[in-house]
Amino acid sequence: MAEKPEPVKVLYCPICSLPAEYCEFGPDFEKCKPWLIINAPELYPDLLKEANEKEAERISEQLQFAGISSSGADGAVSSVQSGETSSSKQEEVKRLPGGKIKKKARQEVVIEKVVRNKRKSITIIKGMELFGIKLSDASKKLGKKFATGASVVKGPTEKEQIDVQGDIAYDIVEFITETWPDVPETAIYFIEDGRKVPAA
Repeated sequence: MAEKPEPVKVLYCPICSLPAEYCEFGPDFEKCKPWLIINAPELYPDLLKEANEKEAERISEQLQFAGISSSGADGAVSSVQSGETSSSKQEEVKRLPGGKIKKKARQEVVIEKVVRNKRKSITIIKGMELFGIKLSDASKKLGKKFATGASVVKGPTEKEQIDVQGDIAYDIVEFITETWPDVPETAIYFIEDGRKVPAA
């Protein structure tokens, strides 16, 4: 005679009232996380790892606050600069829904020269909107200054950029810094042979 199958025991989350394996699709996944880490760690191993990382981060912050470097095994006193860099790193990080981390885009203007049809070149300027510059106004000023066509287009990453006809890559740095003083020369980079090279 065949054995009777045992009924499946389903673990329900008391916060969202869904089965534990469906909590991530529920309305309050952030609230469910602490309960899931304790009661269903095998279902969400990433949460356990994330919780351990948060705990390590919290301890390192406490050590930095106390003036002890967590990276130094000998317990050396950390300098004020390391505290400043840790706070600036915290400012660059943004949390998304679901606990994912998104780093803030660095404020930089990237200039790239692209050659088309072996003779026509286009200068692409990316990142000016990060400095609060309206791209349509910037393209008009660039077109007037260099007596060429300039337009705002969507790049391959779906971010808007300015395309200027012609090779004006090295003349453009001085124009940008004079026209928009908010853009420092140290924040302007060229892309040469696939590498980012500072303009300054």
